[in-house]
Amino acid sequence: MVILKDFPINETSTLVNARVDWKETPEAHVFKADLPGIKKEEVKVEVEDGRVLQITGERNVEKEDKNDKWHRVERSSGKFTRRFRLPENAKMDQVKAAMENGVLTITVPKEEVAKKPDVKSIEISG
Repeated sequence: MVILKDFPINETSTLVNARVDWKETPEAHVFKADLPGIKKEEVKVEVEDGRVLQITGERNVEKEDKNDKWHRVERSSGKFTRRFRLPENAKMDQVKAAMENGVLTITVPKEEVAKKPDVKSIEISG
């Protein structure tokens, strides 16, 4: 642990600002994660248990120079994990991810789900 002018910084602190939006379009499930200052090499996108999308990563602590004088430390550092259970219509074998300007975009295409006709059985009497 490093102490900077009465501000303890724990190197394993949670990255609280790994915020993710999830929208569903007619064609896909689209996730957008704000990850400012994180390189794509520091992020991992995985599919677990067939239907769980997992996003993990780490923002490293900035190297400290003995001549530096810190006045404020507000940017968090450490590891983060976000997990989402996807519905049956998600094509988990076709997941795509891209990172641009600190925004991770994950696209999970959807399968066409054939609507089953409503069938009601009628009991025959007699």
